[in-house]
Amino acid sequence: MLAVLYWGLIASDRYVSEARVIIQRTDLGGGQAMDFGSLLAGAGNNNRADQLLLRDQLLSMDMLQKLDKKLNLRAHYSAEQHDLLSRMWSSDQSQEGFYRYYRAHVSVELDDYAGVLVIKAQGYDPKTAQAIAAMLISEGELGMNNISHLMALEQVAFIKKQVDQMALRFQDARLAVLSYQNSKGLASPLSTAENVVGAINKLDAQRTEMQARRRALLGYLTPQAPNVIELDLQLDAIEKQIVQEQARLTAPNGKMLNSTVEEYQRLEMTSMFAQDVYKTGLIALEKGQVEATRALKKVSILQTPTLPQQALEPRRIYNIVVFILIAMLIAGILYLLAAIIRDHKE
Repeated sequence: MLAVLYWGLIASDRYVSEARVIIQRTDLGGGQAMDFGSLLAGAGNNNRADQLLLRDQLLSMDMLQKLDKKLNLRAHYSAEQHDLLSRMWSSDQSQEGFYRYYRAHVSVELDDYAGVLVIKAQGYDPKTAQAIAAMLISEGELGMNNISHLMALEQVAFIKKQVDQMALRFQDARLAVLSYQNSKGLASPLSTAENVVGAINKLDAQRTEMQARRRALLGYLTPQAPNVIELDLQLDAIEKQIVQEQARLTAPNGKMLNSTVEEYQRLEMTSMFAQDVYKTGLIALEKGQVEATRALKKVSILQTPTLPQQALEPRRIYNIVVFILIAMLIAGILYLLAAIIRDHKE
C-alpha cells in the first residue's frame, strides 16, 4: 500500500528530453565526397572512436560542472517541492554524490547499428530537461572542435620546428657549396671542366687536320722542307697544349679538375636535396596552418532536443506492478519457510 501510495501520488514527475546526433568531418579536402546515403545509414560506424570520446565527454565531471554553472542543476535537482526519495537530498551534496545523481538522470548511448548517439536528459520541468540536452550538444561540439584544433596546432608546432631545422640544414649546405667554390676559385667547376674538354677536342681536331696536311706535303717534299718543318712545329705545340689541358683534368699532383667536379657535384646534390626537403616542409606547414583554422569535426543533429509534454519518469504503473510482484514473491518465500519450520516442529 505504501509503494502504491508513493508511486501513484507522491513521486514527482520527471520529464525526459531526447536528442540524436552524429559526428561528421568537415574537411573534405582529402578527396572524400559527402555521401548522404551513408549519413543516414551507418555513417557513424566510421567515427566510432570520436563518438565514444564524445560520450565520455558528455558524461564527465567537467561537463557536469559546466551544466551546474550555467543551469544551476544543484538547486534544480534538490528543490524541496520534489519528493524526498527522487530528489537530491541537499544542494550541498558532495561532488561525487552530485555526479552519481547526474549519471542516474542523464544518459548517452551509442547505437552501433545506426552510428548515432542518443542523448536523454531528465528534469523536473520540460524546459530544464530540454536545456540540459541542448547544452550537452553545444558543449560537446565545442569540446570536439577544441580537441581537433589542439591536435592540429600541436602538429603545426612540430612541423614548424622541423621546418626551422630544414632551413638551417639548407643554409649550411649552400654555405658549404659557396665555401668550396671560393676555395677552388671556380664559380662552376663543371662548366670549367666542360670548357677544358671542349678545348682538348678542338686541339685534337686541329692536330688531325695538320697530320693529314703533313702527309700530303711529304708526298712531294722532303722532311727538311720549310713547310713540313713549320707543320712539325705547330703539331709539337698542339701536342704540348693537349697534354697541358689533359693534365688539368687528371693531374697526378692531387689537383685534378675531375675530382673538383665530383666533390662540387656531391655538395650541390646535397644542397638541392636540402632545398627540396625544405620546400616540402614549407608546403606541409602551410597546409597544417590552414587545417588548424578549420572545424575538423562537427556534431550534426539528427533530432533536436525535444520539449517533453508528458512526464515519462517515473514509470508509475510499471514500478507499482514490479513492486507488488516482488513483494508477493518475498511473501511467498517467507510463507514457505514458515511452513517448513512448522512441519519440522511437529
